[in-house]
Amino acid sequence: MSADFKAKPAGSFRFEHILYVKSGNRATVTLNRPQVFNCFNFAMLKEMSAAFEDASYDDAVRVVILTGAGEKAFCTGADLEEQKQFFDRPQDYWKWMGAFIEAHDRLRNIGKPTIARLNGLVVGGGNEFNMSCDLAIAAEDIYIRQVGAAHGSVAAGGATQWLPLIVGDRRAREILYLCEEIPAAKALEWGLVNEVVPRSELDAAVDRMATKLENKLPDVTRYLKQQLNFWRDFSWGLTVGHARDWLSVHANSPETQEAITAFGEKRKPDYAKINKDLQK
Repeated sequence: MSADFKAKPAGSFRFEHILYVKSGNRATVTLNRPQVFNCFNFAMLKEMSAAFEDASYDDAVRVVILTGAGEKAFCTGADLEEQKQFFDRPQDYWKWMGAFIEAHDRLRNIGKPTIARLNGLVVGGGNEFNMSCDLAIAAEDIYIRQVGAAHGSVAAGGATQWLPLIVGDRRAREILYLCEEIPAAKALEWGLVNEVVPRSELDAAVDRMATKLENKLPDVTRYLKQQLNFWRDFSWGLTVGHARDWLSVHANSPETQEAITAFGEKRKPDYAKINKDLQK
């Protein structure tokens, strides 16, 4: 039996956590959990991988757009409610991280240019998916933020490797250590996004960028993307396996449990108690 390399109609997928649309030469993947600010759980990551694989197989697709449903969030990273289960079963975090890695690998190696349409909050792992895209266009009222050092994780999936490449070492340290909001204008100045527009003009700006990308040579663009990915792939490949194991081992650490519990209780982690416990 010969292998089936054909893509499928977008409507044939029964996705529950994303929207997948193909129109003309474009495929759009929309993270569709607006009630929780489009944070991703295990099921969403698996659906993202399937959509990215299909888009990579579809020779009619020239550009892929990644965005979030609604106007409040592009993506706010991992679903912390789901993360609570890893307190009791930290070995399952290793499986979860595998789905996270696969989604990034399929997006980064999709073989065609990708645009992050940043329609709202871009937080934590959401910013890693922003950085996995080739280009980004943001509404002027959004912000980008890394939160791991404040909320119980290490952004070792992609942020610790890719932020220094994009914004420089000192700025990357500032972003990751301080966990402060980066307004869209500063994100543009620092190179985290390519363009910032009024919210009402976001779709038009994405359309203009996608049209420019469509009118380029597809095989040349694919190989250009492969070459441009070199340093991201190099740093990711050397570190993401280590990150997967370290984060799995620490999925139920006291710091992680306090930070995730505090998030659920809508309070700040008790940093003073954590620091005091370290001195015992």
